[in-house]
Amino acid sequence: MLERIIELQETVDPVIFYGVNNSNMQLFKNLYPKLKLMARGNVVKVLGDAEDVANFEEVLDKLQAYCAEFNKLEEQTIIDMVKGNAIQESKVDNLILHGINGRPIVARTPNQQKLVDEYKKNDLLFAIGPAGSGKTYTAIALAVRSLKNKQVKKIVLSRPAVEAGEKLGFLPGDMKEKIDPYLQPLYDALQDMIPGAKLKEYMENGTIQIAPLAFMRGRTLNDAVIILDEAQNTSTQQIKMFLTRMGLNSKVIVTGDVTQIDLPPSQKSGLIDALQILKTVKGISKIEFDVQDIVRHKLVMRIVEAYEKVKKLNNMETKP
Repeated sequence: MLERIIELQETVDPVIFYGVNNSNMQLFKNLYPKLKLMARGNVVKVLGDAEDVANFEEVLDKLQAYCAEFNKLEEQTIIDMVKGNAIQESKVDNLILHGINGRPIVARTPNQQKLVDEYKKNDLLFAIGPAGSGKTYTAIALAVRSLKNKQVKKIVLSRPAVEAGEKLGFLPGDMKEKIDPYLQPLYDALQDMIPGAKLKEYMENGTIQIAPLAFMRGRTLNDAVIILDEAQNTSTQQIKMFLTRMGLNSKVIVTGDVTQIDLPPSQKSGLIDALQILKTVKGISKIEFDVQDIVRHKLVMRIVEAYEKVKKLNNMETKP
């Protein structure tokens, strides 16, 4: 008799792998009646003849790879894998990664695809465009893919906590509760891409970090994808501080919309400054999104276009 202790891969969510009420583990026991199987946490214990244990371990490795990629593990997939049948998954164009329940997350517009392509070539990217164009969502998808593929060890997401209408001091709760509303769009994107239990684990152990921009000072971030969202609301000093956090084997994506600056009128946007100062620096790419990239409700595109028309008219009226 041989006993093996198999630890699940870091990118595998045990909740999905074992199934609801351990249904997948029960299926394993039915398919391998000669083996004694026990699972706890991220560890599977196998007891049986050496040949049967080796066969089970080989199948388990393949199923882990499938589960990590597609964020799902169905009964028929397990049966097919055990029987040696080929697992057929439909090919998806412009795929970035599979999100919750295997939902494909893709580049839906040419500029989103350009961001995906430029990410491979450059370590610093500026994704500039209107609300709803998918620039932040695509950036987070690229970061999650890099983490799943073990190209980086952590993801750091940041936003400037610019007050718009309400003062932070007047909001209820402690500092975390005060700043969480500013960071909620980042949480929303992550929840589309990473199973809940695994996301919670990543947040608790620091694999994924979400923090306001002020918390970035003094850090050097190696082996990471670092994303600064809503960068139009940074000062020149803030964005310079952020960009110089980049360490070895790191990539930085800066997203923003220069038409939605919430800073005081007397303060210039650090994003606009950075785009001008860094425009000739090698290794930096700028992707400009427009209204044609808006992938929210169809009315969002019309709203943005209407505001753009008014802005152009106002500019024409103010010209001598």
